[in-house]
Amino acid sequence: MNISTDPWVWIAAILTLAIFSFLYKENPLYRFAEHLYVGIANGYAITFYWHRVLVPSFFDRVGAASTPIATKIWLIVIAVIGALYFTRFIPKVSWLVRIPIAIVLGYACGASIPRAIDAEIIRQAKATIITRASFAHWQTGLWAVIILLGVIATISYFFFSSERKGVLKPLSYAGIIFIMIGFGASFGYTVMARISLFIGRLQFLLGDWLGLIK
Repeated sequence: MNISTDPWVWIAAILTLAIFSFLYKENPLYRFAEHLYVGIANGYAITFYWHRVLVPSFFDRVGAASTPIATKIWLIVIAVIGALYFTRFIPKVSWLVRIPIAIVLGYACGASIPRAIDAEIIRQAKATIITRASFAHWQTGLWAVIILLGVIATISYFFFSSERKGVLKPLSYAGIIFIMIGFGASFGYTVMARISLFIGRLQFLLGDWLGLIK
């Protein structure tokens, strides 16, 4: 056994065990580690945005003599609108916080809608189109047919305009199978990601801290 003598490794190991203690039950040690993590994360985020975003993008540009006057005015207007977020803590003028929220939500929706349509509708529709190139290899051709059938079956499951009978009944049941496969794959990916994080913490505890493994 070759236990680490680095104090930062010990701090990280103790905090890791404090987080793992939640597996038994919630306790003060876990709450301390949780609050410490949230505090450090917020402090890091504030420092990052101040030095990497506000200073170079606003203060340096507004203070530079080479920046056009129109650009400086535009930057100051944006900064004032952003500062309205802090009116949330002033009850008499807290309604002003709606202005930056509305601008951010409007811009985000306008920027995300074209991307969402392209990624979730157009590209998904293109993926279901079978061409000669799809059968360049029998594996790609088989998967192209499966994807097409899966999309049709899944859409038929959500078709509520008529009673499920005839061809629509088995097709909708097949849609349930494809939906469950999709949910299972998504859940399995999530579990694998969490397990990989857990393995990484175990490797740190047994290797970097206790020196039991290399």
